[in-house]
This record gives sequence, C-alpha cells and structure tokens, in this order.
Amino acid sequence: MKIAVPRERRAHERRVAATPETVKKFVAMGFSVTIEAGAGLQSRIPDALYKEAGATIEPDVASVYKDAALVLKVQRPMQAVEGDLDELALIPKSALLLGILSPFNAPESVAAYAGAGITAMALEFVPRITRAQSMDVLSSQSNLAGYKAVLDAAVEYDRAMPMMMTAAGTVAPAKVMVLGAGVAGLQAIATAKRLGAVVSATDVRPVAKEQVESLGGRFVMVESDELKEAETAGGYAKEMSEDFKRRQAELVAQTIKTQDIVICTALIPGRKAPVLVNDEMVASMRPGSIIVDLAVEQGGNCTASRPGEVVDVNGVKVVGHFNVPSRIAADASALYAKNLLNFVSPLVCADGDGATAELALDFEDEILAAATLAHGGSVVHSAFTDNN
Repeated sequence: MKIAVPRERRAHERRVAATPETVKKFVAMGFSVTIEAGAGLQSRIPDALYKEAGATIEPDVASVYKDAALVLKVQRPMQAVEGDLDELALIPKSALLLGILSPFNAPESVAAYAGAGITAMALEFVPRITRAQSMDVLSSQSNLAGYKAVLDAAVEYDRAMPMMMTAAGTVAPAKVMVLGAGVAGLQAIATAKRLGAVVSATDVRPVAKEQVESLGGRFVMVESDELKEAETAGGYAKEMSEDFKRRQAELVAQTIKTQDIVICTALIPGRKAPVLVNDEMVASMRPGSIIVDLAVEQGGNCTASRPGEVVDVNGVKVVGHFNVPSRIAADASALYAKNLLNFVSPLVCADGDGATAELALDFEDEILAAATLAHGGSVVHSAFTDNN
C-alpha cells in the first residue's frame, strides 16, 4: 500500500507530515512511501534524508497522490476554489486521509470529502483517553505553541525577564500572566518560570489550580459552584455563564493591570475563542507590556489582537502570529509525524506473506469513531450530519 506525503500549500504552514524516522517505520511495516520533492525543507529535512529512509521522492504532485491508499497531511487539502491546485481532486477514491482537518473552520469540506469518496479523519478529534495519548496532535502542537509564545513575548519585551542583582542596581523580574492552563498554558508557565519571571495563571477548570501551582505559578480564579461542571469529559473547558464571565473578567482585569506580559491560550473546541482581555484591560496595562494571543485565528482572546500582526496599542504590543506551532517547524513536524505513526500503527495488519501492509478500519473503535468525518461517500460525524 502506498502512503502519499505532499508538500503543505496553505499559507504560513511550514510543517510536514512525515520524517525520516517515521518513513523508516512505515517501510518496515510493508508500506511504500512517496514524498513530494521539497516537502520537508522548511522543517530542515532535505529530500536526501527521506530517500535514505526508503521513500520515493516525486517532483510531480499528481504522481505523489496517484494510487495512494493513505494520505498524510498537516492541514486539510486545498480545493479548487482556494487556489491553483485542487488537492482534493487528486486523492484517489477510497483513500484514507489523515490530518488536522479543522472541519469547524471549514464545514463545507466535510461534504466535499464524502463527495470525493474518501475516508477523512480529523486527528484533532481523537479523544483524550489513555490509549490515545501518543496520538494527541493537539497536545503535541499546543505544547510547542505555549513555549514559543513566551519566546515571542520575550522578543518584543524590551526589558529582562529574570531578576538581576548587579552593582549598578537590581532589575525586577517580569510579571507574566497566562490565561488558560491547558497544554499550551502549562508549557507557557513552565517556560516563563525557567526564564525567571513571576507567573500567575487562570482557568475555569478547578483541576488546573494544582497543575499551575506545581509549576510554581499563582492561580487566579473566582469561587463559584459553576466550576464543578466547567470541564467536559474530554478534558476541555466548557462555555461558562455570563455571570461567571463577568466576575472572572473583573478579577482578571484587576490582575492584568500589574502584569508585564499576558499569554492568552483559551480555546473552546468548535466555538469562537472566548474574549478574556478587552480594550479597557489593554489600556490599563503599562506602556512596554506585551500580550500574546494564541487564539487569534479563532477570533482571539484579546479584542485588540489581529491575525498575523503585532499591534501597538498606546505602547502595549499585542502579538497575533499565525500558526505558532509552524514557527517552530522542525520539532513540531517531528512530534506530529510521530502522532500520525502512532495513529496508523494499530490499524495495520500484514497480508498473507507478511510483507505488505493492509489497513483494517474498525469504526466501532472509539478513537476512529470520534475522528472519522466521512466514509463510504457519506458524512458520518454527528457534528456535521444534516440532522445535527
């Protein structure tokens, strides 16, 4: 069976869906792997390394997709209305497409997968269960995004992060507040602490308090009975009531006034990002302060953030970089490719001679059931069916 790994074509995307390490393992399973020429260059992987690992390098994108049984992507394939190349039309019927497909951002794509007759699985929908931890693309990419967010803040911040005691005087440590203590937020806390900052954090999930404090941060949160049901079964934050949002916003507003750097990481799957920092809060911060909004592409946690821009609001810089995991592409690709390998491996069974890989898809399995958007010419995910 052939695995196709095309070059990513969407703007601001530098990652790739396979590495020489994962190619070797796929080949050992009995797959043939074809990689589009140059697919890994922005992740520091030259074609020669893929070739050494056993892959075929193909300069023609149509040839990459031809006869593929499994297509590995980072982002969803381009369609005719989006650019010069219609990638979806090149994917063979009945092939399995794996990637971070972002169906909530492009719900029309789900019907397009069904119409193309392919099986499409969104890896960001993989449930957060113990068996699937090694497949969790959201965690692997968010972890790096949280790290990079602090570094991006440090680049824009025109002061030192740690306390420095010198003969000329003492430099006070930066005060950093992290909004949202999920995977990205916890890594942001850890990174800011390593750089010597004084860190506080907030989250609607009570379980986050212990996690924040274990990393040396101070937890900031209003007390409310509503917090008992603030987390979904999958470990994600729920949408809170307007009263809770108001009280939490008041507490955050008082805290933000004293902060030098704010890292925004709060996201709700399938929903617009919650607004946590409004214009009034931005205006209350001291000139030279920094806000990094990791949720900017989902509407933003900060009302002043703009996708792809660093905005100066009366001396406060609001950072809204596109696709932050892609800004650290080499490591992001390595982790993502391993997530893909771990997802595919349990699906593989050898044929009679044990030399050729075959895929056995059990749609009763909770991982596949949660991830599958389209199969057999139909939309099968409940969030995108007509009767939903």
